[in-house]
Amino acid sequence: MQRKFSFVAPVAALLAAGAAHAQDGNYPNRPITLVVSAAAGGTTDIAARMISEPLSKALGQPVVVDNRPGGNGGIAASVVQRSKADGYTLLLQYSGFHVITPLLTKTSWDPVKDFMPVANVLSAPQVLVVRPSLPVKSLKELVAYAKANPNKLNYASSGNGSLQHVSTELLNQMAGIQITHVPYKGTGPAMTDLLGGSVDLTITTPPPLMGHIAAGKLRPLVVTSKERLPSLKDVPSAPEAGYPDLDVSSWFAMYAPAGTPKPVIDKLTGEIDKIMKTEAFRKKAEELGAEAKYMNPQQLDQYQKAELTRWGKVIKSADIHAE
Repeated sequence: MQRKFSFVAPVAALLAAGAAHAQDGNYPNRPITLVVSAAAGGTTDIAARMISEPLSKALGQPVVVDNRPGGNGGIAASVVQRSKADGYTLLLQYSGFHVITPLLTKTSWDPVKDFMPVANVLSAPQVLVVRPSLPVKSLKELVAYAKANPNKLNYASSGNGSLQHVSTELLNQMAGIQITHVPYKGTGPAMTDLLGGSVDLTITTPPPLMGHIAAGKLRPLVVTSKERLPSLKDVPSAPEAGYPDLDVSSWFAMYAPAGTPKPVIDKLTGEIDKIMKTEAFRKKAEELGAEAKYMNPQQLDQYQKAELTRWGKVIKSADIHAE
């Protein structure tokens, strides 16, 4: 019986592999679900919708956006982690959740072991904005106001462990101030309360801010990059504002469950590469204050590992803790 089982198992495995290979060659033959780790309205959601529509056309199958906010990106990550590794359930993840959440809290998922990189879709520096009624017009004035009014200011983030959270805590450490954290389930809800005056400020990526800045509903103080953004040419960079180490960029990348067949990954990343090279996609990214920065699976894997190392050092040196 043992000899028969030993013989049958490899044959079964070969048959399964053959079936999987045949399926890979026919991929996709039904709709794909793109699970998004944030609520509608934020940059993660914007990135997902920017890529899902042209990707649907390229693949000949619907790519359906499924927003699963909460748990610092953990709800969406867990959904995809537990999904069948066949390319029909994918994750559009925000870098703050993917590399910072696991550094601050114990997660049921591993950012490297449980997912296969597909492609980076969008990258962007962050912008610190305040409600217009706040009597500050520069980062220097904000710091002075925070020192004169300890524990009076608060800031919104898309959740505990988000890059917004860590970035502002880093600023607290650098400036010697204390601005209180108010976490939300995504950038969209955070923006709603900021615009409503319930919170004082936030640091987030430009896409959800640009329209509100243009309308005078939010006042930008600094861009967290070494150079100014062309789309916000009047807003100083971090070095110009006196904080050269406040260099923070977000990225928004697509992942598949670990074990997804290579032909499926190759198909997805190849089509995404073509889409991101189009003038329409690049122009849309620039209008949002972001960059169409494609990374293939190997490049994204190396980059995310470097980010894990970098932010691990920042979190330790700034003594940042999850709330």
